Amino acid sequence: MRDQIIVQYVGFASKALVREYTFAVRGAETVPREYTLTITNEAFQAHRARYQDAPQICSLRLRRELATNANQPPASEFCITDAELADYRGARGQKALRGFAKHRED
Repeated sequence: MRDQIIVQYVGFASKALVREYTFAVRGAETVPREYTLTITNEAFQAHRARYQDAPQICSLRLRRELATNANQPPASEFCITDAELADYRGARGQKALRGFAKHRED
């Protein structure tokens, strides 16, 4: 259990070009550390990211950084890339298109 960490979403702030998502990471024997991850506002406007998915997208990236760096990433700020947004959307799967369709008899 010594290696267990707790990642807590603290909140977000809207800036001119990005939305900043803040997380606190606590380990059993470490002082809490704060991490900031950003997603460009343009990514939301272009529908590459959804506001309700952003904390999870950031959390997944932060957890990857923690796992890769033995819970001690060298940086405390990260930018979510378009490639990461595309990977997230691909992993979620596409929603079925809803609309009216003529009933087909096969």
